[in-house]
Amino acid sequence: MPIHFNDLDVVSEVAGLSSALIVPCKMCPAVTVAVREKKPFIQLFRNFLKSAPYEQYLEALQSRLRENGVNTKVFKNIPFHQWFMCMWSSEKRKKLQKCAEQYDAVIVLGCESATETLRELVKSVDCKVIEGMEVTGIMNAELRFHLTGTVTFENCKTVPIFQQKKKEDG
Repeated sequence: MPIHFNDLDVVSEVAGLSSALIVPCKMCPAVTVAVREKKPFIQLFRNFLKSAPYEQYLEALQSRLRENGVNTKVFKNIPFHQWFMCMWSSEKRKKLQKCAEQYDAVIVLGCESATETLRELVKSVDCKVIEGMEVTGIMNAELRFHLTGTVTFENCKTVPIFQQKKKEDG
């Protein structure tokens, strides 16, 4: 099942910067937003392979940053097979690296693996990496496909990831 996230305060992290590239993983964060807002993850006949709640979330994030004087762009990753940032092709990664050169910061919306992907890509570029979300656990949910072409996650629970915490405490 997908990883579950909580939002982090990116507005304070970009204070003093003039531009940021928002780099979203398209799966786990999108599921988190859809579940949180109690909306369908995808409506195939309306938005095909886009999650409308997540797209609205990204627009709202851009708006908040713009209100704070930060110019933003969302890095697009259209092909469905590249929804998981940690598995992007080398070609997609090169495209992101070139795009990131134009910004003061990149805001990653994804897990630690996605953040590591970005850190590796921008280490040769003078670009701050900002985490926009933090992992809170793994979602346990029922995936439902409806005849209307709607995909939803129902009866969701977040299962905390305690294994690492146990190792650190023990």
